[in-house]
Amino acid sequence: MGGPKDEEAPTLLSSNPKDQSLNIKPKEIILTFDEYIKTDNPTRNILITPSLQKDKMEILAVKNELRIKLNQELEDSTTYVFNFQKSIQDISESNPAENLKLVFSTGNMIDSLSFSGKVEYIMPQKKPDIEDVIVGLYRIEDDTMDVFTDPPYYLTQTDTAGRFEITNIKAGTYRGYAWHDTNNTSKAEDKSEDYGFIADTIRIHENVRDAHFNIYRGNLSVFKINRSSASGGNYDIVLSKIPSKFTINQEGIGSDLTYRIKDKNIRLYHEVLPNDSIPIRLNAVDSVGFKVDTTLYAKFEESERKLEKLEITLAKEKEFLGTIKTHITFNKPLASLSYDSLFIQYDSAAYINIGSENVYLEDSIVRSKLWIEVPVQDSLSNATYQLFAADSTFMDVEGLYNEKEIKTNFKKLNEENLADEVKGKVLTELSPLIVQLRSKDGTIVKEQYLNEGNEYTFKKIPAGEYQIQVIADLNNNKKWDPGNYLERRQPEPIFYYFDAEKRSNLILLRGKWTLQNININERRASGLAVPKMENQPEMPAEADTEIPEM
Repeated sequence: MGGPKDEEAPTLLSSNPKDQSLNIKPKEIILTFDEYIKTDNPTRNILITPSLQKDKMEILAVKNELRIKLNQELEDSTTYVFNFQKSIQDISESNPAENLKLVFSTGNMIDSLSFSGKVEYIMPQKKPDIEDVIVGLYRIEDDTMDVFTDPPYYLTQTDTAGRFEITNIKAGTYRGYAWHDTNNTSKAEDKSEDYGFIADTIRIHENVRDAHFNIYRGNLSVFKINRSSASGGNYDIVLSKIPSKFTINQEGIGSDLTYRIKDKNIRLYHEVLPNDSIPIRLNAVDSVGFKVDTTLYAKFEESERKLEKLEITLAKEKEFLGTIKTHITFNKPLASLSYDSLFIQYDSAAYINIGSENVYLEDSIVRSKLWIEVPVQDSLSNATYQLFAADSTFMDVEGLYNEKEIKTNFKKLNEENLADEVKGKVLTELSPLIVQLRSKDGTIVKEQYLNEGNEYTFKKIPAGEYQIQVIADLNNNKKWDPGNYLERRQPEPIFYYFDAEKRSNLILLRGKWTLQNININERRASGLAVPKMENQPEMPAEADTEIPEM
């Protein structure tokens, strides 16, 4: 009390066993320091390789000693490393002991091989620092163990830049994984944690440097139909996971028979109730490529249940240049609309008619997303335009109308405030490429699909901060696909612009600016080579379908 603040970390005076000891199998480990100590979450923060069962261990700080009772047998001829990280602190100011390791061997030599490299998230992260990411090695002979079932044999934690090193490894062949261990189980949870793997086995007979992991989210649970049954006058199919793609085949699909999808639920609507069950062929694929391909027999029955109301969701984009382009999403398939009560108004007495030539459905079977494209003459000087739809403008397949009128405003952009152009190259030989200009919050503003070549151009962009993201669409389905560990398939590569000096992936654009040579480097794939993805499902073509008038 009253003295200077303690800024000195605890200093290790002695350890039992001593560091680098040979031919020992201690039952207890004791570290003695030059001051009183405490521990910070030692079960999580003390990394032990090869792995021991921490739930059997007793870890206790007593005055200036750390005592660890192992309560388990150690393996023969094995080098053990206790990496204490910042788990040991002084009791007064919580100064952590730095770079504290204890290494000993149960045999007559210390294993000295190492495995090092870097981990990255495949998707850009809002927070660039990496936290709670573990890299683990599993022995090839432990073929029933993997990152989802058991802790690894060797493990380490990355630093905030994603760099890692596992030391004192015994020569052998291993399988390598990295994962975001948010729940501190030393195992990955495929439904809730990002993870990555090196597809090939890793032979460690000399130091392995520059290994690379891209971690991503990929749900490997079984993809199946949980339930299918009549629901009111409709028929519901409930899947175990949200499908990435699906098709339904049956006579009358798109006319008498339509459907909508909401999360895991596919609801079928039949405008003319059939007398008997009808066969429905369902082919669905989830995000990691698992398939459901089956035939169901759907029964549509009369029902007095109250019908679900028609609900409408408007697009977020509220600015335009030359043409107002927007979409309206419905919670049920659309049957028809009245053009008489649908228009663009730009002052109290003037409006632009919307006709059948200005609207189309994104999908003629689902019929739940309506696109509207209305050119605005250059001679109109108004800054604000309003899309208006009266109540009862839209009717769904169950004969219900929108109960409330719709109003949403659009702002005409001033070309003086637009950046003229952003262009550059994606420095990769992979093809095709999806190049996306995204807003600061991640919304896609513009997109280009490059079937050939690697040069992209975006023109007439509102001033602001943007990101550029590139997907290597290796299976040509116009979207990003995660990997599948069970098939040893890596995720499709994603590249993005990153300013290493500013540690930022944002690009600033101002009015009349032209930015050239905004080049995007290819990022490393997990392992040593860029994987190829094969036998992936194709993306269905979009349908431009007119809607009948009421």
